[in-house]
Amino acid sequence: MQGDLADGPFTVDDFDAIADLVLDALGSALDRDWSVAAGTLEWSCWTTAEHTVDCVFSYALFLASRKQDDYPRLGELHAEPGAAPADLLEGLRAVSTMLSSVIRTAPADARAIIWARDGGQVAGPQHFAARGAHELLLHAHDLCAGLDVAFDPPQDLCQRLWEHTEPWGVYGDNDPTGDPWHDLLVRSGRTRPST
Repeated sequence: MQGDLADGPFTVDDFDAIADLVLDALGSALDRDWSVAAGTLEWSCWTTAEHTVDCVFSYALFLASRKQDDYPRLGELHAEPGAAPADLLEGLRAVSTMLSSVIRTAPADARAIIWARDGGQVAGPQHFAARGAHELLLHAHDLCAGLDVAFDPPQDLCQRLWEHTEPWGVYGDNDPTGDPWHDLLVRSGRTRPST
């Protein structure tokens, strides 16, 4: 297991702001066809939304477990067959609230595994806010591209997330351009839609 990550500028308040932005954007598209591809992904919008629910839930579980040697030995969280987009959005709201609550109630010195690859990494609560927000933003980009919904998060939130996650070295590497939303997308192998 690698050493502890240094804290960065991204906060749980920033996570809450991003969760609200994502929920608002997706809420405006509940009447659209969620069987279409989520942007350039092979997954449908429905599957991508379900995956995002599981990702955010997992980070709450990891931090709450305080497990440091490996991920908790529990399976993925899945929607029931036939769940509607509104059900997925309710799930996303619920797990975002869970993650925020787990972060806010964790002692500042709490530590848990945040990712297991490359020997694993243990981190404190603030990093789980950044990790959850990273998943929310990138998959919201995918979903909104597929659903034809505008999604352009505030640059200040993107800048703090970029700065916080850049030292992790797990999301790829690219030089900042002064457009942190673009930079987050490029670092994840995505492109920003032209406006």
